[in-house]
Amino acid sequence: MNFRNRKDDVEEVNITPLIDIVFLLLIFFMISTTFKQEFEVGIELPKAESESKLIEKVLEISIDKTGNYFINGQKLINTQTITIKSALQKTANGNFKLPVVISADGETPHQAVIRAMDATKQLGFSRLTFATQQESD
Repeated sequence: MNFRNRKDDVEEVNITPLIDIVFLLLIFFMISTTFKQEFEVGIELPKAESESKLIEKVLEISIDKTGNYFINGQKLINTQTITIKSALQKTANGNFKLPVVISADGETPHQAVIRAMDATKQLGFSRLTFATQQESD
């Protein structure tokens, strides 16, 4: 019998496919990651006893759950777009750079909110935002 060590049969592990998979995963994570840049400066504001007079006027359009409109607390006589536009013009006094805040009830019809947005756009207001409340945990 011939018992001898066969050193010829040493098998090597090919790591090329492993390297390919690692690079593919690296590329996937690089592409799918969003980088959030936060530039926060820790400052403590000075205290004052009087209110600031630099607070900008805001137009607030409130819509209740039945679809009634209120502009800065004043109820409008109907829900037509022309009524909303004339009330906004009267309240803004020609200053169409004022910010407009739409506060709508959670059960307000979608059309009522769209009508308010459409009226502000037709008048040329460009600073539009929606008021929301943060849910409590």
